[in-house]
Amino acid sequence: MKFENFIKSSFAILLLLTILASCNEGDKQVLEPKQAPITKSLNPFPFYKSIEIKPGYYFEVVSWGKGVDTTGNFLILMSDSVKNKYKSISVERNGIITDAWNMDLDNDGNPEIYVQSVVRKNVNDLNVYEFNGNDFNKISFPGITSMKGYEGNDKFFVKNGDLFRSIPILQRDSGKTTTLIKTIKYRLVGNSFSSSEVKPGG
Repeated sequence: MKFENFIKSSFAILLLLTILASCNEGDKQVLEPKQAPITKSLNPFPFYKSIEIKPGYYFEVVSWGKGVDTTGNFLILMSDSVKNKYKSISVERNGIITDAWNMDLDNDGNPEIYVQSVVRKNVNDLNVYEFNGNDFNKISFPGITSMKGYEGNDKFFVKNGDLFRSIPILQRDSGKTTTLIKTIKYRLVGNSFSSSEVKPGG
């Protein structure tokens, strides 16, 4: 009889301990590690473009500058992983860079990097740098001479390996306004640009 009481009391104690343990588990709070808030990093470069000349040989154009959009600098980075050569040039920027591309307009085997920017009132301009295998050489690009009716919105384009610029000219006559598009073709000889107007149908 005493043995049965002992078994009952042991079972009761075990049951009581199990209940207390489960209560304590319920009281415990699961603390999950706090995660730092995810913040999006702002792109420090308003413009970036990679231009591949051939496998392993490419140029990167990067603009930067905080504050006024139209001021700052831009870089042209040359990487030639085949020859293990790396060069760069830093240039002051006056305008917002909108595009960059390469050409060899004078067919001398040295790539030219054209960096296009909007400088004022939708007026486009080009910075041109030729890489001669060792260094960057700046080539002055001609601006638009005074044209009556020119108010910007000109565009550069490449066609059949040649460089052109379309220039809208506003003409006002007897209260009517019409737009005439002039097209300029550029040539590069001896690191010097020349330009000529392409006549309609020419």
